[in-house]
Amino acid sequence: MYNASDLKKGLKIEIDGDPCMITNFEFSKPGKGQALYRCKIKNLVTGNTFDKTYRSADKVNRCALISRDFTFSYIDGEEFVFSDNETFEESRLNDELLGDLKNFIVDDMQVEILFHNDRALDITLPNFVEMVIAETEPGARGDTATNVMKPAKLGNGYEINVPIFINEGDTIRIDTRTGAYSDRVSKG
Repeated sequence: MYNASDLKKGLKIEIDGDPCMITNFEFSKPGKGQALYRCKIKNLVTGNTFDKTYRSADKVNRCALISRDFTFSYIDGEEFVFSDNETFEESRLNDELLGDLKNFIVDDMQVEILFHNDRALDITLPNFVEMVIAETEPGARGDTATNVMKPAKLGNGYEINVPIFINEGDTIRIDTRTGAYSDRVSKG
């Protein structure tokens, strides 16, 4: 249990059995009475945000979050299957949880999955992933004075903007946090 005075931005707490994170925190001490701790809280399961005020005597439940390392194994229909690096148990994550990150998952990728009461809440991929350009228009030589970008498709169908000098078969590095082109690794 946390005391209300322990609250701060980024702290993960449990409210009504759901894991939540404090996204904004404000302390106020009126002239008379107890100190107030006003928090903006985000539910980590639903994504909803709400305001909650605590008094200095209030207690707040700790959130039991566990982060474990996994390796991507395979895709089973709509689910991505990951294998625990220690116990080899499988964990299945759906498109809804993965969002756009599903476009950057490659074979044998090492990931970190955050759990609350054996339910997967979040996945963290490596910051960069290398992928091959499957299709793009040929680039014009010498047109590199400006940051000219063109669309390109990866093998999984994800479309990304790349510089004009990138060709089909080139391996590029993509920032998984933004989904943007980072740099070229090698020519095809």
